[in-house]
Amino acid sequence: MAVAQAKQDTLEARIAGLSFPNEGWQAPARFDALERLGAMGMPGRRDEYWRYTHPSSLTSPEPLPAPVFVDTAETMVFDAIDRLKLVFVDGVFDAEASDDLALSGVEIDLLSQAQSDIHWARDIYGVLEARGQTPVQRPLAALGTAFSTEGVLIRATAKAAKPIALVYVHKSDTSDVILHNCIRVEAGAEVTVLESGPAAARFTKVMEVDVAEGGRFHHIRAQGPDQDRRAATHIFARLAEEALFKSFTLTANGVMTRNEAVLELVGDDCVAHVAGAAVGDGMFHHDDTVFITHEGQRCESRQVFKKVLKNGATGVFQGKILVKPGAQKTDGYQISQSLLLDEDSQFLAKPELEIYADDVKCSHGSTSGAIDDTALFYLRSRGVPLKQAQSLMVLAFLAEAISEIEDEGIAEDIRQRLEDWLASHEH
Repeated sequence: MAVAQAKQDTLEARIAGLSFPNEGWQAPARFDALERLGAMGMPGRRDEYWRYTHPSSLTSPEPLPAPVFVDTAETMVFDAIDRLKLVFVDGVFDAEASDDLALSGVEIDLLSQAQSDIHWARDIYGVLEARGQTPVQRPLAALGTAFSTEGVLIRATAKAAKPIALVYVHKSDTSDVILHNCIRVEAGAEVTVLESGPAAARFTKVMEVDVAEGGRFHHIRAQGPDQDRRAATHIFARLAEEALFKSFTLTANGVMTRNEAVLELVGDDCVAHVAGAAVGDGMFHHDDTVFITHEGQRCESRQVFKKVLKNGATGVFQGKILVKPGAQKTDGYQISQSLLLDEDSQFLAKPELEIYADDVKCSHGSTSGAIDDTALFYLRSRGVPLKQAQSLMVLAFLAEAISEIEDEGIAEDIRQRLEDWLASHEH
C-alpha cells in the first residue's frame, strides 16, 4: 500500500501544475487516459520495467534545468535533405520557421488547430496508446495523451512527395513539453517522418502510428545534442496486412532518455523493424524498451540496438517478442549490443521471448565488450592513428543498426553525425 500511495502522491504532484484540455474531439480520449493514469500512478523504481532506469527526473513536479546547447552546427540534422519542415519551439508551433503544410500525398494538421468533430485522428488519438497499456503499464504515455496540447496529425493518402521533418527546438532552460503526434498511413500509401532536436529541458512525447494494408511508414529520429536534457518518448504502432514499419533512432548526449516502442503486428505478412544507435559520454543514461506482439501469420520483426558508452555512461535495453497463438511462420529477431570504452560504463539488458505458436523462427542475443585489441592492432600496424582507428571500429560496430535505414542519403547523414560526435569526444 505504501508503494501504491507513493505513486499516487507523485502523480498528483506531477500534474498539479498542468492544464487539462477538456474540450474538442480529443476530450473523451483525454478523460479515458486520465482515468488510466489515476489507476496506475506514476512509475516507480520497483516496477519491473523501471528496474534499470530511475524515473524520478521524468516524474518530478518541475523539470531539472537544462542549459541550451548553442552550437548550431550540431543542430542542423537532415538540413541537406529535401523535406517539409515543421518547427516546434519549446513545444509551441513556429509558423514562421516552418514550411507550408501542403504536401502532395499527405494531409497535415496541428493538434491545436484540428477542430472538426469528424477528424480522422479521433479514431487513433489515445486508442493505440490505450491498447499498449496491456500487459505492461506505461503511465508516462497516458500522461501524454491526457495533457498534450500540441502535436502534428499526418494522414498519408499516397506516396508523400518528400519526407516530413519535425524539428524540436529547445530555448528555455526549464521548458517542460508534452507533445502527441498521430499518423495514419492509408492502404498502399507511404510516408517518411524525420524528427530532430532536444525539444525541451524535459520532453514527454507520444506518437501513434496506424499503418493500413500495404502501407509503408519510415521514421528516422536524431535525439540531441543538449547534454542535460531529459526525455520520455513512446511509439505505439498497429500494422495491417502487408504493412511495413521501420524506425531508427540516433541518440547523442542527454542525461536521461527513455524511448519506448510498442508494436502490434495484427495483419498477415507485415514487417516491423526498430533500431537504434546511442553514443554517450559521462552522465548519460539511455534506455530502449521495446515490446512487439505478433498476431498475424508470416510476419517479420527486427530489433537492432547498439550503444557506445564511455566515462561512466549507462545503457539499458529491454526488448520482448510476444508470439500469440496462431501467429505461425513468425520471424522475430532481436539483438542488443554495447561497446564499453572504459571500465566505468555499464550496459544492462533484459531480452525476452514469449511464444505460443509452434512454427516460428525467433532469436535474441545480447553482448557487451570492449574494442577488439587484435583488430585495433591491425589498423594501427597499417598506419592508422589510434583515435581514427578507434572511431572506425566504433562506426563498424554501429553499422548494423544504421543499415536499417532504407534511404541511403539519410543513412549517410546519420553516419556523418556519428563521425562528428566521435571527433568531438576523442579526449
